[in-house]
Amino acid sequence: MNFLDELNPTQHEAAVHMDGPLLIFAGAGSGKTRVLTYRVAHLIECGVDPYHIIAITFTNKAAREMRERISEITPLGEKVWVSTFHAACTRILRREIETLGFNSGFSIYDTQDSLRLLKECLKEKNLSDTHYPPKYIANLISSQKNELISPEQYEKFTAGDFRAGNIAELYFLYQKKLRESNALDFDDIIFKTVELFSQNEEIRQKYQSRFRYVLVDEYQDTNHAQYELVRLFSGYAQNLCVVGDDDQSIYGWRGADIKNILQFEKDYPGAKIVKLEQNYRSSKMILDAANSVISVNEERADKQLWTENNRGEPLRLYTARDERDEGAFVARVIADGVKKGSRYGDFAVLYRANAQSRGVEDQLVTAGIPYRIFSGVRFYEHMEIKDILAYLKAINNPADEIAHLRIINVPRRGIGTASVDKIKTFAAENEISFSAAIQRSYEIPGLGNKATAVSKFAEYLEDCFYYASDTSVLELMKKILHDTDYMKAIADGTPEGDERVENINELLAKAKAFENESDDTSLAKFLEDVALVADIDNYNEHSDAAALMTLHSAKGLEFDRVFLIGFEEELFPTFRSIDSGKSEDMEEERRLCYVGFTRARKTLYLTHALSRFRFDRIARNRPSRFLADIPSDCIASVNMYGQERTTRPFTPVAPFQNHGLPKELAAIAKPAAEKLVFQKTPARTIPTKAAPPDYVAGDNVREAKLGVGKVISVVPAGADYIVTVQFPTAGRKIFFAEFGGLVNTRTSNENS
Repeated sequence: MNFLDELNPTQHEAAVHMDGPLLIFAGAGSGKTRVLTYRVAHLIECGVDPYHIIAITFTNKAAREMRERISEITPLGEKVWVSTFHAACTRILRREIETLGFNSGFSIYDTQDSLRLLKECLKEKNLSDTHYPPKYIANLISSQKNELISPEQYEKFTAGDFRAGNIAELYFLYQKKLRESNALDFDDIIFKTVELFSQNEEIRQKYQSRFRYVLVDEYQDTNHAQYELVRLFSGYAQNLCVVGDDDQSIYGWRGADIKNILQFEKDYPGAKIVKLEQNYRSSKMILDAANSVISVNEERADKQLWTENNRGEPLRLYTARDERDEGAFVARVIADGVKKGSRYGDFAVLYRANAQSRGVEDQLVTAGIPYRIFSGVRFYEHMEIKDILAYLKAINNPADEIAHLRIINVPRRGIGTASVDKIKTFAAENEISFSAAIQRSYEIPGLGNKATAVSKFAEYLEDCFYYASDTSVLELMKKILHDTDYMKAIADGTPEGDERVENINELLAKAKAFENESDDTSLAKFLEDVALVADIDNYNEHSDAAALMTLHSAKGLEFDRVFLIGFEEELFPTFRSIDSGKSEDMEEERRLCYVGFTRARKTLYLTHALSRFRFDRIARNRPSRFLADIPSDCIASVNMYGQERTTRPFTPVAPFQNHGLPKELAAIAKPAAEKLVFQKTPARTIPTKAAPPDYVAGDNVREAKLGVGKVISVVPAGADYIVTVQFPTAGRKIFFAEFGGLVNTRTSNENS
């Protein structure tokens, strides 16, 4: 059977379109990956050389899946470029970046590297990181790059503004230091590729001639820089196919512009439009609810998902007393579902903000339910992983100052901050790199007997540089760990130390897998793969553990049973979207709700808490306004075990103008109005009742997962106390005294 026969009529129409611009509106669960895959295979079958095809998506997971599917249909599919935006651009820059004044062995800085470099810039400019917070500056520079605004252009915008002028100077200095370190940050990868194509006609035509058929997935998530990159890619023959869904455009906060997909016909006159509206994932109940929520938005293309699937179960709304009860509800339902034959991996808990996971985690741990959190600390952001990667970066790119600064005294070799400052001063005065300066350590004024330690460090990196040219990444890592005795330095006998050792072993395993699976096993390629990987790329749908993640991270995934927790005003939608008064902000929140709903195949649970600890006080928020949009026969109120409270269809009470919610929810609902107007509800503080904990500021306490930390403060908060603890590895964390599970180490030692 011809593979195209597996497609429905609209999918087939999109897959067989050959030349000219094509826009595919692909609703959630409508089979867009299959359409893209079959379109590529059809192009090859019709005689298009796979060398001339490039398919771009946003995640490594999606790119990997697409590459595998194409190769299953045609062996020639292996010759097609299938990658993320950043991977494709990095591949091009490795070949062409020397025309921009960089070396092909450039480093890629992650967020932590960029922040450290910005702190160096602030120090050099003698600017306070209080008045110029590095994270704020980093976000501002990132937004400028996403808009393709250079330091020179940004400086013009800031004329006459003292603070903005200082930020412009920081932007200049930051880019200067990146160039000196032969490094790019994450945003530079696309920015520099656009710059390369815009400034060099020969290179632009070379790639336009090669990429005669361009396919772009998730087009609704593109920002201005990506939009311009796609335009430059497709300039040769305008054979551009973009796939996306404006109803799933949820990244406006990081520069994504929904107008890119809505104005595609204007940008590419004569474009063919195909709408994929048949959903193969969710039940009719879930789709009816999702369609009703998204239909309120005005800035969207006209379309509506439909399905031939069963009608299914109504959405289930649980009203919790607080976040602890909310977490207990999630744990009970999962445990009961597993008893009835489900897998833990069938369940996902989605939330608007990462902080919401805490209440659920506590209850899952208590219930012994396996789970995995996504969008927490990425594996490659752990201290010990960053240390070893910094060694690899310094070896691969000797100009990388940030890598050298990180490891020059790791493990400790007696080279303190004062010595490092002298090296940096010497480098600046002699206009040489940091790595060049450490090779001349005996010439550095004031370094004294530290010059020997610095010289040995420089010699060691040089030795590793030559060793790396004739060995694998795995063997290079083993050498570094052995020579520096790094494992001994991190294995301090604590649970945290054991976890650090486990992480290093996992890094070695990843290096081994890289060697077995990659065609290019060079050190540069390994570092590139590490820099471009995302936490969600490691999601394994076959893993039997409940998944916890933000709504943004869940996009593109699907689960049998989904919990959407914190479904209440000021959480979802957020107080920022409410306070802004901008329709586009609320429309994006509504699109995020639509994305959350359509992750579920069979059952969707919504939870709302009557009270919740937020911003150092107990707050009471009304249920989310999005409940008002859900048809009454598509939702039912349930008890603590997930069982429907009544056989009647759910009919929301005021402010949702009906009567099916439990009485405790109705008691806090706002009276109905002809037109609902939602305003922020002032939080109410509950009087203090709990006895103070058995520890005070300065005491050491143990937490089950984070280990031992020092108490910074204990502050009364309503019926409980807020405890701030500083942990050696995890940093500063905040707990409820009653629920935090913190144990005074002095007391526990006395009792034992």
